[in-house]
Formats: sequence, C-alpha cells, structure tokens
Amino acid sequence: MPDSLAPYDFDLPDGLIAQRPAERRDASRMLVLHRGTGAVEDRQFADLGEFLDPGDALVFNDTRVVPARLVGRRPTGGRAELFLVERAEDGTWSALAKPGRKLTAGAEVLFDEHLGARVEAVEESGRRRVRLLRDGHPFETVEAEEVAIEQIGRMPLPPYVDREADAADRERYQTVFARKRGAIAAPTAGLHFTPGTVEALREQGVVTAEVTLHVGYGTFEPVRADDLREHRVAPERIEVSPATADALNGVRQSGGRVVAVGTTSTRALETSADDAGRFHPVAGPTDLTVTPGYRFRAVDALLTNFHLPKSSLLVLTATFGGLGPVMEAYRHAVREGYRFYSYGDCMLIV
Repeated sequence: MPDSLAPYDFDLPDGLIAQRPAERRDASRMLVLHRGTGAVEDRQFADLGEFLDPGDALVFNDTRVVPARLVGRRPTGGRAELFLVERAEDGTWSALAKPGRKLTAGAEVLFDEHLGARVEAVEESGRRRVRLLRDGHPFETVEAEEVAIEQIGRMPLPPYVDREADAADRERYQTVFARKRGAIAAPTAGLHFTPGTVEALREQGVVTAEVTLHVGYGTFEPVRADDLREHRVAPERIEVSPATADALNGVRQSGGRVVAVGTTSTRALETSADDAGRFHPVAGPTDLTVTPGYRFRAVDALLTNFHLPKSSLLVLTATFGGLGPVMEAYRHAVREGYRFYSYGDCMLIV
C-alpha cells in the first residue's frame, strides 16, 4: 500500500544516536544520494561545494530556538516542568506540563524568587494554558517576558538526546543564521554551517537566501495514522519575504537550482511556490503535509539530517528522494556508522 506508514521504519542501534554535536560544526559526514540512479557516496560536509554550481541557491531557515523548557518547583516543593509550545495573543502560553496530574487549573510553578507561572486551564489536547509571572503579576511587555525566558529557560533538546542541556547547547543548538525568535526545535540541517562555509560557497558563486519556519510541535509530533492520507502536520508560522521570492525567481530564470537546507525550509518554499514553480511572498501559517504523490514545485535538491523512523520528516525526505532509494540510503548509513538525528551527520539528495 503506497500510503502506508510501515515502509518508513528502520532499525537503528542506540549507539548511532548523536548525543552531542561534532567538535566543529562543519566536521560532519555527508551521505550523498543521487536521485537519478539511486547511487550513494560517502563524503564529508566540507565537500558540499563540489555538488553546487555557480548560480545555484542555498536556502536556510533563520528561525531562532527559544529556551522553552522551564524547570521549577511547586509551592509544596515538588519538581515541575513546563515546555512552552506557542504563545497566544492574550499573553498566555500553550505548554506541555510535568507532572500533569499535579498541574491542574490554578496550580503555580516557581522558577526563582521572582519568576513563576500559573496554570489557567487544561486544554482538550492535554496541554496547559499557562501565564508567566514576575512577582505574581503578568509581564507588562512581550520583550520583558522574552528576557526572562532567556534567563531561566533551558534549550529544548529532543528526547532522544539522553542528557540535560548544558551551556554549550545554547550556542550549538542554534544555527549561525538564527535571527527570528520563535522555534521550539532547531532546523538541524543548518547546524553544520559556519560563517566560513557560507562565505566560501558565496565566493564560488552560490546564492544564499533565508526563509522562516518557526519549528513547532507539529514538526516532530508522531504520525498516528497508519494511512498517510489521513495525516496532517499541525500549522506552523512561516515567512518568505519579497526579497527572497525575487532572488529565487531570478535563480530559476537563470537556470540555477534551489537547494533547501532542511525539511523546514522545504515546507516554507513549497508553500510559497505556485504550480509553475514561481515564488511569491508569504507570511502566516502553513499546514503543508508532504506525503506520497506530492509534486515538488520549489525545491531541486535537499540537504537534511537523518530522521526518526515513521516520522513526517522521513516521509517528506523519502517523497523527495524516492522511498526505495532513501530507505536503502538509511540502511547504508546504519551499516557505515553515520551519526543520526539532530546533532548527527547529514544527507544531500541531488
């Protein structure tokens, strides 16, 4: 059944799940998959320029990760944790809460002597609607609240990273393009780039452009439908500026390729492109869900990390590169000891 989730599964030894980033951002390995033949090459990320031509465009996601994991205590002394997912216009946050059975409506969490949170409601999804407080009062400005979150929050490393976030993650779990605050997970394909890497590619004649997709819970939420036709990715906020749309249209008109850095950049670009492959400015939510049969309009090549089995990100990658070739490439990566997931190695599909 072509729309079944089952073929997107694979076996991965725990030892191949990267727990920390490579010593240098650009020191990762890169598995290259050629879509036309299914051939794979074992290369280094530093070789990326060999697969790009002058006039091609690399498109990065410039979202910035919020240190959204807030750990504190209940007034009784018990440990409590809030994972901020999305801020509403009324100043409250939708948040995942631990321990959920204790954090009911009216419950309070204390982060330090001045900062805390109050649970205002339990949502249908099981999340909590919470309001952050300073000295028992709501923050007067969004900016003041943002400063407080930066002070007390921890980087929201994914659950397969089996350790607490530390000071190094503040820098390494952000891309060097991170500008616009709003993500709760990093666009991990961008983690491999350094300013020097980008400058060298520009000197080679590669165009660089940026889009925004604020990575939310929808990106990594498990696929719960066995039939992919029934799966939808929760909306996430994107922006493709007029300048980026114009630049990419110019690249296309000149015969260059659009190379997406990551599945999040891919979804933003595909949302902004029309059926003829022409890019348009866009700002707002996208719930674009790429499943088998989707026709890519915007993206000609994809740089991406290795993804979780049966995840929407793996489905997107396999739809772009071909289910058979991508899953065989994943099995090759396991045999060759590639490092997987957020802090792991990368894969280039050309």
